[in-house]
Parts: sequence; C-alpha cells; structure tokens
Amino acid sequence: MTNEELKIKVIEEGLRQIYDPELPVNIYDLGLIYGVECDTSGEENRCDITMTFTSPTCSMSDILLQLVESLPMRIEELDTAKVNLVFDPPWDQSKMSDEAKLTMGLL
Repeated sequence: MTNEELKIKVIEEGLRQIYDPELPVNIYDLGLIYGVECDTSGEENRCDITMTFTSPTCSMSDILLQLVESLPMRIEELDTAKVNLVFDPPWDQSKMSDEAKLTMGLL
C-alpha cells in the first residue's frame, strides 16, 4: 500500500465516518482536519493527523480526539496514528466543504 492509498483509506473509512456529536457533519468535511500525512516505508504504517476543534473550549473535544486516536483499531492497514492538535490557524466556516455548508444550510 502506498502513502497516498493509506491516506485515502484513513480519510474515507476513518475520518469521514466520525461525526461531530453536535452537528450532522463529519469532522473531515467540517474542516477540523488540517492535514493527513501517511508513511508506509517503515516497519509500521503510520499517519500523522493534524486537527483542530471549532473552539478551544469545545465540549466534545475529548470524544472527538479519542475517536481519531482509535483509527488504527478500525483500519487494518494502519498501525499507528499520531494526532497533532492545533488552534492556529483557528477554525472558521471557510474550512468546511461545500457539502458540509449545504448540510448546515450555509449555501
């Protein structure tokens, strides 16, 4: 499996399956995921996931973080996932996909 194939699998079968408990949108399309970097060249297949929350005081942050950290248990080809939580740049609605904006009635 290539780096790009693993990245696509992590996004499609992992991140897009995690929904914000307060919104009808998955965290990837909501724009909470700033980056997914995968490496399949070593003994373990790993991904570094950079993400944020809609607010540093998000009440669901612990739950969302646990769900993202649990990706290796749900994706057979992924051995390790490291989550880098950032708040710069801050999240705003411009980071949402058009599909998410439609779902939220913003388009």
